[in-house]
Amino acid sequence: MDLGAGGGLPGLVLASVRTELRVSLVEGSTRRAAFLEEAVDRCGLGARVDVVGTRAEVAGRDPELRGRCTVVTARSFGTPSETAECAAPFLRVGGILVVSEPPEPRGNAGWPVTGLALLGLESTSSTPVDPRFALLKQASPCPDRYPRRVGVPRKRPLF
Repeated sequence: MDLGAGGGLPGLVLASVRTELRVSLVEGSTRRAAFLEEAVDRCGLGARVDVVGTRAEVAGRDPELRGRCTVVTARSFGTPSETAECAAPFLRVGGILVVSEPPEPRGNAGWPVTGLALLGLESTSSTPVDPRFALLKQASPCPDRYPRRVGVPRKRPLF
């Protein structure tokens, strides 16, 4: 799953390169979701790629999507807190959240252990393999109370 898929990076690229994958592109903007639908059709990926044209906070409560993903990616989605809260509900236990970090990496400061634990997430290592990416593991199921209502993760971050 790619959160805030927007222009299709990295979701469409991953789907094109890794033909064994089933990919969901989550995009809350109607205009960008329509673009993604067209791009999926033009690339001939419709059998393996679906566009979820709704906010991540809403999609994260869908029983068809919740706890089903092995990997969730996020690029320029939001703050660490917002990204973690919106991504964790989609991940199955053992799944990985891959977040593209800004040019100046936050390191562990952006991903506090206690904040991640609220969502069932944990860092995959104390030292990042590549500072351009944060890798987080879903250690336990995300509690049912997350994600909170639309807009709340941004207005009242958990950490």
